[in-house]
Order: sequence, then C-alpha cells, then structure tokens
Amino acid sequence: MLKPNMNYANLKDSYLFYNIAKKTEAYQNENVLVQKLFPLGIGDVSLPLCSAVISALHSAVEDMAKKETFEGYQNECGAPFLREAIAKHYEKRNVNLSMDEVFISSGASDELGDILDLFDKSSSALVIEPAYPAYVDANIMAGRKILHLFSDENEGFAPYPDENLKADIIYICSPNNPTGAVFSKEKLKAWVDYANKNSSVILFDAAYEAFIEEENIPHSIYEIEGAKTCAIEICSLSKTAGFTGTRLGYTIVPKELERNNMSLNNMWVRNRTTKTNGISYILQKGAAAVFTDEGQREIKENIKVYKNNAKVLMRALDEADIWYCGGKNAPYIWMKCPDNMNSWDFFDYLLNSIQVIGTPGVGFGENGDGYFRFTAFGDGEDTKIAAERIEKLLRGELK
Repeated sequence: MLKPNMNYANLKDSYLFYNIAKKTEAYQNENVLVQKLFPLGIGDVSLPLCSAVISALHSAVEDMAKKETFEGYQNECGAPFLREAIAKHYEKRNVNLSMDEVFISSGASDELGDILDLFDKSSSALVIEPAYPAYVDANIMAGRKILHLFSDENEGFAPYPDENLKADIIYICSPNNPTGAVFSKEKLKAWVDYANKNSSVILFDAAYEAFIEEENIPHSIYEIEGAKTCAIEICSLSKTAGFTGTRLGYTIVPKELERNNMSLNNMWVRNRTTKTNGISYILQKGAAAVFTDEGQREIKENIKVYKNNAKVLMRALDEADIWYCGGKNAPYIWMKCPDNMNSWDFFDYLLNSIQVIGTPGVGFGENGDGYFRFTAFGDGEDTKIAAERIEKLLRGELK
C-alpha cells in the first residue's frame, strides 16, 4: 500500500490567513449594514505594474505572434538577458556576480520551498521567530528538525546568533516579514561568521530589500564579507515591482558555495534542468524592464506610495503611544498590543470596533503573541482613514 508523506500530519490544522478570512466573513454576515472594511492585513500590493513593465509585456506578446521572433521553451535557469540584467543591478551595490550565479524563479515563496532539495533531510533548520510561516511548514513537510530562535523587543526583533544553537540551514529575512526589522551590517557579519564557522548555509530572504532607505542597512547579504561561501539569496519582484499576480523572482547561488566537496551552484543547475521548463518568456521580458533606468524610477515611485502609507500608520501609533518596529525600511509595522491583549483578541477588537483588519502576531510563531502586524500595501486613502480610526480607538476617544 502506498504510504503518504506522514510529515504532513505534523502541520498545524489551521492557517493564519484562512482564519482571518473566516473571522472577517463571519463579521460581515452578522453586520450586513457595515459598508466598508479596511484591510491592513494580507501583504498584497494595490498599485498596478509600472508602464515600463507593461510596455515590455505587450512587446513580448507581439514577439510570440511572429514566426521570426517567437519563443518556445526558455532556459531552465532563466533567460540570459534577464540574468545579465540582475547581475548588473547587483554591481551598483558593489556585489560582483556572474550571470550563471543568478537563477530565475516563479517567485520567492516557491523558491524558498524548492531550494530545500539541496539539503539532506537529516539537516536541521534554524528559524528566527516571529517568521513567515512557510519557513517552518516547508521543513515540517520534509521531516526536518527545526530549531526556533525567539527574538524580542530588546534586540529589535533582529538578534545576533546564539552560539549554543547549531543548525545546518539558517533562515534570515531582512527587511523582516512580519516585524519589519532589519539586520545591520554588524549583525549580518556575525551571522555570516557563525555560518562559515559551523558549515551552515544561510537562506537569505531579501523579498523586501527595495524598501530599505538607510544607507548602512545591506540590501544583499553579499555586501557582507564571507557571505558567498555560506549564503543563498532569494529575491522577489512581487513587492518590489507589483508582480504578485505575475509571479517572478530570482535566486543567487554563488559558485564559491560548497559543502562536502559539492558545488551548490552545480546542484541547483541540475535541479532546475530536471524539475522545470523555465519561466515564461513574456514574464521575463517584463521583469527585465524593472531593471532599466525607467523601470527603476517608476517602481520607486510606487514604493514611495507604500512608504507614505507606513508613515501614516506609524504617526497614528506614535500619537497613541504604542510601541512598534518596522515601517521605515519595510512595508510592515509590528506593534505591541495594548493592555496585554493577545493577538487574536486584538484582531477582534479592531474588527468589531473600527472595521480594521490586521494580522495577529501569533500566526508568525508563539512568541508573536501579544503583537500585531499592519501592512502598508493598501489604498492610500483607506490607509489614512484606518490610521485615524486606530489612533482614536487606542487613545480611548471611541466609545
């Protein structure tokens, strides 16, 4: 008899965003006269693709309509024109990459799961929590031992390594989802040194690097000396350029990265050429437009809108004297729930009192309880109204 992967039985029954949707649906069914809700929870973008990308997508569609420009299967590791564009983009940050160290993917979420193929199931994984739930779930599915490193307010939710914990795979997300915290060069250097010392591999989730505004905060882990021998970087155009519905990302696997005399770059080439047929030519042409001067200018204008939303929310929390982190270098704001409320009670309080929907911090790990995440990806006017309501509620001005 076929035996299924029994590790799936170890997954938690409920899913964070599923529970949010069910609670929201129940509220709407019971309050039919409420005309509008203000979603500040799920981190989907609200602005369309920029014009440079749209033009490139249209041009690529036209290519597919002509025999002389038609494109069939793409290179499994990514089209050379896009891989080269990304490598040149990294040069602007003084990070030198060869084109064949860049791999095009269907998005960071997919790649964060797929990349685990490189590691034996006996390897352990260290997750710094609060964390994106997929880090934990993907390793539970693989039957891996998971080590949890809890971070807290005292270290700004961006901790140094714990020398008492030894793990083979290390997840670092900076800017962080859900906390919005960023790792300084000093902290990233400590993690790089830790990984090289212990022959670990860092999976560096840089999906939100475009939101960094402080010059001393690294956009890439390869800005840190020694990172190429211990780190894989996974990036996304979802929040950077609005590709949430278009799906495209990229992964950097340096050629210097080896374990047990095996090149992880060569292994990943073999994995991609075995398990994929590449990403759509049309989508890759659209993605290449992101890295042009025009594309960079346009996506930065969109990011400004989201960063302004973050400022509006931060101002409201400041006025209400609420502790939070994030927002400045990230699209997420991580606040401490008032009056020692737990995360789900605060969710209900916001929904029932002011029709604002956020994300309970406990959904990102048990030490996230008592905290709450807001995103800055919503409509600007809706965010302004929601922020005003949040401020008044937390200041006790609403009865």
